Amino acid sequence: MIIGTTKELKNHEYRVGLTPDNVMAFVARGHKVYVETNAGLGAGFTDEEYIEAGAAILATPKEVFDIADMIVKVKEPEECEYDLLREGQILFTYLHLAPNPTLTDALIKKGVKAVAYETITDNEGNLPCLRPMSQIAGRLSIQEGAKFLEKAYGGRGVLLGGVPGVERGKIVIVGGGIAGTFAAKAAVGIDAQVTLLDINANRLAYLEDIFGASVTTLYSTEANIRKSLKEADLVIGSVLIPGGKTPKLIRKEHLPLMKKGAVIVDIAIDQGGCCETSRVTTHDDPVYIEDGVVHYCVGNMPGAVPRTSTIALSNSTFRYGMLMADNGLEKAVRMDKGLANGVNIYCGKCTNKNVADSLALEYTPLSDVIR
Repeated sequence: MIIGTTKELKNHEYRVGLTPDNVMAFVARGHKVYVETNAGLGAGFTDEEYIEAGAAILATPKEVFDIADMIVKVKEPEECEYDLLREGQILFTYLHLAPNPTLTDALIKKGVKAVAYETITDNEGNLPCLRPMSQIAGRLSIQEGAKFLEKAYGGRGVLLGGVPGVERGKIVIVGGGIAGTFAAKAAVGIDAQVTLLDINANRLAYLEDIFGASVTTLYSTEANIRKSLKEADLVIGSVLIPGGKTPKLIRKEHLPLMKKGAVIVDIAIDQGGCCETSRVTTHDDPVYIEDGVVHYCVGNMPGAVPRTSTIALSNSTFRYGMLMADNGLEKAVRMDKGLANGVNIYCGKCTNKNVADSLALEYTPLSDVIR
Protein backbone atom coordinates (compact mmCIF):
# COMPACT_ATOMS: atom_id res chain seq x y z
CA MET A 1 0.00 0.00 0.00
CA ILE A 2 1.08 3.60 -0.56
CA ILE A 3 0.88 5.57 2.68
CA GLY A 4 1.15 9.32 3.07
CA THR A 5 1.32 11.89 5.83
CA THR A 6 1.12 15.66 5.56
CA LYS A 7 1.83 18.69 7.72
CA GLU A 8 -1.02 19.51 10.08
CA LEU A 9 -2.80 22.79 9.35
CA LYS A 10 -4.76 23.36 12.55
CA ASN A 11 -3.66 26.39 14.55
CA HIS A 12 -0.52 25.59 16.56
CA GLU A 13 -0.74 21.89 15.72
CA TYR A 14 2.79 20.49 15.66
CA ARG A 15 2.10 16.78 15.89
CA VAL A 16 2.55 14.51 12.87
CA GLY A 17 0.79 11.31 11.85
CA LEU A 18 3.87 9.13 11.34
CA THR A 19 7.25 9.04 13.05
CA PRO A 20 10.42 7.91 11.21
CA ASP A 21 10.20 4.66 13.19
CA ASN A 22 6.70 4.08 11.78
CA VAL A 23 8.00 4.74 8.28
CA MET A 24 10.82 2.26 8.72
CA ALA A 25 8.37 -0.44 9.84
CA PHE A 26 6.02 0.18 6.89
CA VAL A 27 8.87 0.10 4.40
CA ALA A 28 10.23 -3.12 5.93
CA ARG A 29 6.88 -4.75 5.14
CA GLY A 30 7.04 -3.67 1.50
CA HIS A 31 4.87 -0.55 1.67
CA LYS A 32 5.77 2.85 0.24
CA VAL A 33 5.59 6.00 2.35
CA TYR A 34 5.43 9.62 1.18
CA VAL A 35 5.85 12.53 3.59
CA GLU A 36 5.20 16.21 2.94
CA THR A 37 8.36 18.23 3.46
CA ASN A 38 8.77 19.53 7.03
CA ALA A 39 5.66 17.63 8.16
CA GLY A 40 7.43 16.35 11.27
CA LEU A 41 9.56 19.38 12.07
CA GLY A 42 7.25 20.66 14.82
CA ALA A 43 7.59 17.36 16.66
CA GLY A 44 11.36 17.29 16.18
CA PHE A 45 11.56 14.95 13.15
CA THR A 46 13.52 16.21 10.15
CA ASP A 47 13.07 15.32 6.48
CA GLU A 48 16.49 13.65 6.63
CA GLU A 49 15.26 11.28 9.34
CA TYR A 50 12.26 10.29 7.22
CA ILE A 51 14.48 9.76 4.18
CA GLU A 52 16.85 7.57 6.20
CA ALA A 53 13.83 5.55 7.33
CA GLY A 54 12.85 4.94 3.70
CA ALA A 55 10.26 7.61 2.95
CA ALA A 56 10.13 9.84 -0.10
CA ILE A 57 9.65 13.56 0.56
CA LEU A 58 7.12 15.51 -1.52
CA ALA A 59 6.84 19.29 -1.72
CA THR A 60 3.08 19.78 -1.31
CA PRO A 61 0.15 18.12 0.47
CA LYS A 62 -1.61 17.71 -2.87
CA GLU A 63 1.19 15.50 -4.13
CA VAL A 64 0.89 13.30 -1.05
CA PHE A 65 -2.91 13.06 -1.23
CA ASP A 66 -2.78 12.33 -4.97
CA ILE A 67 -0.43 9.35 -4.61
CA ALA A 68 -1.46 7.80 -1.28
CA ASP A 69 -3.94 4.96 -0.78
CA MET A 70 -4.05 5.80 2.94
CA ILE A 71 -3.53 9.20 4.54
CA VAL A 72 -2.39 9.08 8.16
CA LYS A 73 -2.92 12.34 10.05
CA VAL A 74 -3.46 13.60 13.58
CA LYS A 75 -6.35 16.05 13.30
CA GLU A 76 -9.36 16.19 11.03
CA PRO A 77 -8.83 17.75 7.59
CA GLU A 78 -9.25 21.49 7.30
CA GLU A 79 -11.67 22.82 4.67
CA CYS A 80 -8.82 23.57 2.26
CA GLU A 81 -7.95 19.86 2.33
CA TYR A 82 -11.42 18.53 1.49
CA ASP A 83 -10.83 18.75 -2.26
CA LEU A 84 -7.60 16.76 -1.90
CA LEU A 85 -9.49 13.67 -0.74
CA ARG A 86 -10.62 11.15 -3.31
CA GLU A 87 -13.06 8.29 -3.58
CA GLY A 88 -11.93 5.04 -1.98
CA GLN A 89 -9.00 6.65 -0.14
CA ILE A 90 -8.48 5.64 3.50
CA LEU A 91 -8.31 8.59 5.90
CA PHE A 92 -6.89 7.50 9.26
CA THR A 93 -6.95 10.27 11.88
CA TYR A 94 -8.94 11.88 14.68
CA LEU A 95 -12.22 13.01 13.14
CA HIS A 96 -14.63 14.16 15.92
CA LEU A 97 -17.50 14.32 13.44
CA ALA A 98 -20.44 14.80 15.81
CA PRO A 99 -19.99 18.59 16.15
CA ASN A 100 -18.75 19.02 12.57
CA PRO A 101 -21.48 18.48 9.96
CA THR A 102 -19.47 20.28 7.27
CA LEU A 103 -16.60 17.81 7.45
CA THR A 104 -18.98 14.87 7.71
CA ASP A 105 -20.82 15.98 4.59
CA ALA A 106 -17.53 16.41 2.72
CA LEU A 107 -16.33 12.92 3.66
CA ILE A 108 -19.63 11.39 2.58
CA LYS A 109 -19.63 13.24 -0.74
CA LYS A 110 -15.99 12.38 -1.44
CA GLY A 111 -16.65 8.67 -0.90
CA VAL A 112 -13.65 8.19 1.37
CA LYS A 113 -13.12 5.46 3.94
CA ALA A 114 -12.75 7.51 7.11
CA VAL A 115 -11.38 5.71 10.16
CA ALA A 116 -11.46 7.71 13.41
CA TYR A 117 -8.89 7.08 16.12
CA GLU A 118 -11.37 8.11 18.79
CA THR A 119 -13.91 5.32 18.16
CA ILE A 120 -11.57 2.33 17.70
CA THR A 121 -12.05 -0.10 20.58
CA ASP A 122 -10.00 -2.91 22.08
CA ASN A 123 -11.25 -6.26 23.35
CA GLU A 124 -12.42 -4.71 26.62
CA GLY A 125 -14.32 -1.91 24.89
CA ASN A 126 -11.72 0.71 25.78
CA LEU A 127 -10.53 3.40 23.36
CA PRO A 128 -6.81 2.64 22.84
CA CYS A 129 -6.10 5.38 20.30
CA LEU A 130 -7.86 8.05 22.34
CA ARG A 131 -6.28 6.98 25.62
CA PRO A 132 -2.80 8.53 25.22
CA MET A 133 -4.15 11.92 24.18
CA SER A 134 -6.70 11.80 27.00
CA GLN A 135 -3.87 11.10 29.43
CA ILE A 136 -1.92 14.08 28.11
CA ALA A 137 -4.96 16.38 28.00
CA GLY A 138 -5.87 15.39 31.56
CA ARG A 139 -2.44 16.29 32.87
CA LEU A 140 -2.31 19.49 30.80
CA SER A 141 -5.75 20.58 32.02
CA ILE A 142 -4.42 21.13 35.53
CA GLN A 143 -1.27 22.82 34.26
CA GLU A 144 -3.24 25.19 32.03
CA GLY A 145 -5.99 25.74 34.58
CA ALA A 146 -3.45 26.69 37.22
CA LYS A 147 -1.90 29.19 34.81
CA PHE A 148 -5.16 30.90 33.92
CA LEU A 149 -6.21 31.16 37.54
CA GLU A 150 -3.51 33.81 37.77
CA LYS A 151 -4.91 37.32 38.14
CA ALA A 152 -3.16 38.63 35.03
CA TYR A 153 -5.35 36.32 32.90
CA GLY A 154 -8.61 37.21 34.64
CA GLY A 155 -8.44 34.38 37.15
CA ARG A 156 -9.13 34.49 40.89
CA GLY A 157 -5.49 34.69 41.80
CA VAL A 158 -5.52 31.35 43.62
CA LEU A 159 -2.52 29.05 44.05
CA LEU A 160 -4.06 25.60 43.80
CA GLY A 161 -1.58 23.91 46.11
CA GLY A 162 -1.83 26.67 48.70
CA VAL A 163 0.82 27.40 51.32
CA PRO A 164 0.87 26.80 55.09
CA GLY A 165 -1.91 28.75 56.75
CA VAL A 166 -3.85 29.31 53.49
CA GLU A 167 -6.64 27.09 52.14
CA ARG A 168 -5.71 25.02 49.10
CA GLY A 169 -7.52 25.60 45.83
CA LYS A 170 -10.54 23.47 44.93
CA ILE A 171 -10.64 21.50 41.68
CA VAL A 172 -13.82 19.86 40.39
CA ILE A 173 -13.50 17.21 37.68
CA VAL A 174 -16.67 16.29 35.79
CA GLY A 175 -16.16 12.85 34.25
CA GLY A 176 -14.02 10.07 35.62
CA GLY A 177 -12.71 8.52 32.40
CA ILE A 178 -9.08 8.49 31.30
CA ALA A 179 -8.76 12.27 30.98
CA GLY A 180 -10.53 12.84 34.28
CA THR A 181 -8.39 10.26 36.04
CA PHE A 182 -5.13 11.80 34.81
CA ALA A 183 -6.42 15.25 35.69
CA ALA A 184 -7.07 13.94 39.20
CA LYS A 185 -3.54 12.49 39.37
CA ALA A 186 -2.06 15.85 38.43
CA ALA A 187 -4.37 17.70 40.81
CA VAL A 188 -3.49 15.44 43.73
CA GLY A 189 0.17 15.89 42.84
CA ILE A 190 -0.01 19.65 43.47
CA ASP A 191 -1.90 19.15 46.74
CA ALA A 192 -5.16 20.73 45.61
CA GLN A 193 -8.55 19.78 47.07
CA VAL A 194 -10.15 17.52 44.44
CA THR A 195 -13.75 16.48 43.83
CA LEU A 196 -14.57 14.09 40.98
CA LEU A 197 -18.08 13.43 39.62
CA ASP A 198 -19.24 10.57 37.40
CA ILE A 199 -22.47 8.66 36.70
CA ASN A 200 -20.81 5.24 36.86
CA ALA A 201 -20.87 3.99 40.45
CA ASN A 202 -18.35 1.24 39.68
CA ARG A 203 -15.96 3.79 38.21
CA LEU A 204 -16.32 5.98 41.29
CA ALA A 205 -15.55 3.01 43.53
CA TYR A 206 -12.47 2.22 41.44
CA LEU A 207 -11.26 5.82 41.61
CA GLU A 208 -11.81 5.95 45.35
CA ASP A 209 -9.69 2.82 45.71
CA ILE A 210 -6.91 4.47 43.69
CA PHE A 211 -6.92 7.89 45.29
CA GLY A 212 -8.27 7.16 48.76
CA ALA A 213 -8.96 10.26 50.81
CA SER A 214 -7.04 12.48 48.34
CA VAL A 215 -10.12 12.75 46.11
CA THR A 216 -13.79 13.17 47.04
CA THR A 217 -16.00 11.19 44.66
CA LEU A 218 -19.60 12.18 44.02
CA TYR A 219 -22.33 10.67 41.89
CA SER A 220 -23.05 13.15 39.10
CA THR A 221 -26.48 14.65 39.75
CA GLU A 222 -27.75 18.15 39.08
CA ALA A 223 -27.64 18.92 42.80
CA ASN A 224 -24.06 17.67 43.19
CA ILE A 225 -22.91 19.53 40.07
CA ARG A 226 -24.41 22.80 41.33
CA LYS A 227 -22.93 22.36 44.81
CA SER A 228 -19.49 21.52 43.41
CA LEU A 229 -19.46 24.42 40.95
CA LYS A 230 -20.20 26.89 43.75
CA GLU A 231 -17.06 25.79 45.59
CA ALA A 232 -14.71 25.35 42.62
CA ASP A 233 -11.72 27.45 41.69
CA LEU A 234 -11.00 25.22 38.68
CA VAL A 235 -13.46 22.97 36.82
CA ILE A 236 -12.25 20.28 34.41
CA GLY A 237 -14.84 19.01 31.91
CA SER A 238 -13.84 15.53 30.79
CA VAL A 239 -17.09 13.86 29.72
CA LEU A 240 -17.06 11.54 26.69
CA ILE A 241 -19.62 9.74 24.55
CA PRO A 242 -17.53 7.91 21.90
CA GLY A 243 -18.34 9.43 18.51
CA GLY A 244 -21.30 11.41 19.86
CA LYS A 245 -21.85 14.96 21.04
CA THR A 246 -20.93 15.63 24.63
CA PRO A 247 -23.91 16.38 26.93
CA LYS A 248 -24.00 19.94 28.29
CA LEU A 249 -23.67 19.17 31.98
CA ILE A 250 -22.43 22.67 32.85
CA ARG A 251 -25.06 25.09 31.58
CA LYS A 252 -25.09 28.86 31.19
CA GLU A 253 -27.42 29.12 34.19
CA HIS A 254 -24.72 27.52 36.33
CA LEU A 255 -22.09 30.20 35.69
CA PRO A 256 -23.57 32.81 38.09
CA LEU A 257 -23.23 30.18 40.83
CA MET A 258 -19.47 30.09 40.35
CA LYS A 259 -16.85 32.33 41.89
CA LYS A 260 -15.75 35.28 39.78
CA GLY A 261 -12.45 34.42 38.15
CA ALA A 262 -12.94 30.66 38.43
CA VAL A 263 -11.65 28.70 35.43
CA ILE A 264 -13.30 26.03 33.29
CA VAL A 265 -11.05 23.81 31.17
CA ASP A 266 -13.27 21.92 28.71
CA ILE A 267 -11.27 18.91 27.55
CA ALA A 268 -14.39 17.64 25.75
CA ILE A 269 -14.46 20.57 23.32
CA ASP A 270 -13.47 18.34 20.35
CA GLN A 271 -16.85 16.63 20.73
CA GLY A 272 -18.76 19.87 21.27
CA GLY A 273 -17.82 20.48 24.90
CA CYS A 274 -19.61 19.64 28.15
CA CYS A 275 -20.14 23.29 29.04
CA GLU A 276 -22.95 25.13 27.26
CA THR A 277 -20.88 28.31 26.98
CA SER A 278 -17.79 26.58 25.56
CA ARG A 279 -16.52 27.46 22.10
CA VAL A 280 -13.33 26.29 20.46
CA THR A 281 -10.25 28.37 21.16
CA THR A 282 -6.64 28.08 19.99
CA HIS A 283 -3.23 27.92 21.62
CA ASP A 284 -2.47 31.52 20.63
CA ASP A 285 -5.80 32.80 22.02
CA PRO A 286 -6.80 30.11 24.53
CA VAL A 287 -9.23 31.80 26.90
CA TYR A 288 -12.24 34.08 27.06
CA ILE A 289 -14.38 35.26 29.96
CA GLU A 290 -18.13 34.77 30.15
CA ASP A 291 -20.24 35.69 33.18
CA GLY A 292 -17.02 36.27 35.09
CA VAL A 293 -15.74 32.72 34.46
CA VAL A 294 -12.55 32.09 32.47
CA HIS A 295 -13.09 29.46 29.74
CA TYR A 296 -10.16 27.47 28.28
CA CYS A 297 -11.41 25.43 25.31
CA VAL A 298 -8.40 24.65 23.11
CA GLY A 299 -9.40 21.96 20.62
CA ASN A 300 -5.96 20.34 20.32
CA MET A 301 -4.50 20.53 23.80
CA PRO A 302 -1.87 17.79 23.27
CA GLY A 303 -0.50 19.81 20.35
CA ALA A 304 1.25 21.94 22.95
CA VAL A 305 3.62 19.05 23.69
CA PRO A 306 4.04 17.62 20.18
CA ARG A 307 7.07 15.43 20.70
CA THR A 308 5.51 13.51 23.58
CA SER A 309 2.09 13.49 21.94
CA THR A 310 3.28 12.26 18.53
CA ILE A 311 5.23 9.34 19.94
CA ALA A 312 2.45 8.40 22.38
CA LEU A 313 -0.19 8.57 19.66
CA SER A 314 1.76 6.60 17.07
CA ASN A 315 2.48 3.91 19.67
CA SER A 316 -1.27 3.31 19.80
CA THR A 317 -2.36 3.89 16.20
CA PHE A 318 0.47 2.22 14.31
CA ARG A 319 -0.67 -1.39 14.63
CA TYR A 320 -4.06 -0.51 13.15
CA GLY A 321 -2.40 1.35 10.30
CA MET A 322 -0.20 -1.64 9.58
CA LEU A 323 -3.19 -3.97 9.71
CA MET A 324 -4.93 -1.91 7.02
CA ALA A 325 -1.74 -1.53 4.96
CA ASP A 326 -1.08 -5.27 4.98
CA ASN A 327 -4.63 -6.41 4.33
CA GLY A 328 -6.69 -3.51 2.99
CA LEU A 329 -9.45 -1.91 5.08
CA GLU A 330 -12.13 -4.45 4.25
CA LYS A 331 -10.15 -7.49 5.34
CA ALA A 332 -8.65 -5.64 8.30
CA VAL A 333 -12.05 -4.81 9.84
CA ARG A 334 -13.08 -8.46 9.52
CA MET A 335 -9.93 -9.41 11.39
CA ASP A 336 -10.37 -6.79 14.14
CA LYS A 337 -13.87 -5.80 15.28
CA GLY A 338 -12.43 -2.94 17.30
CA LEU A 339 -10.98 -1.40 14.15
CA ALA A 340 -14.39 -1.79 12.51
CA ASN A 341 -15.79 0.46 15.25
CA GLY A 342 -13.38 3.12 14.04
CA VAL A 343 -14.93 3.31 10.56
CA ASN A 344 -17.17 6.39 10.77
CA ILE A 345 -17.73 6.96 7.04
CA TYR A 346 -17.45 4.31 4.34
CA CYS A 347 -17.90 5.13 0.64
CA GLY A 348 -20.72 7.61 1.12
CA LYS A 349 -22.39 6.00 4.15
CA CYS A 350 -22.29 6.97 7.83
CA THR A 351 -21.36 3.79 9.65
CA ASN A 352 -21.11 5.07 13.23
CA LYS A 353 -24.42 5.24 15.08
CA ASN A 354 -23.41 7.96 17.54
CA VAL A 355 -22.24 10.20 14.71
CA ALA A 356 -25.42 9.51 12.73
CA ASP A 357 -27.64 10.22 15.73
CA SER A 358 -25.78 13.44 16.59
CA LEU A 359 -26.09 14.81 13.05
CA ALA A 360 -29.51 13.32 12.17
CA LEU A 361 -27.98 11.22 9.38
CA GLU A 362 -29.04 7.84 8.08
CA TYR A 363 -27.05 5.15 9.86
CA THR A 364 -25.77 2.22 7.84
CA PRO A 365 -24.10 -0.65 9.76
CA LEU A 366 -20.65 -1.35 8.38
CA SER A 367 -21.59 -4.99 7.99
CA ASP A 368 -24.22 -3.94 5.43
CA VAL A 369 -21.62 -2.36 3.14
CA ILE A 370 -18.64 -4.66 3.78
CA ARG A 371 -19.57 -8.29 3.33
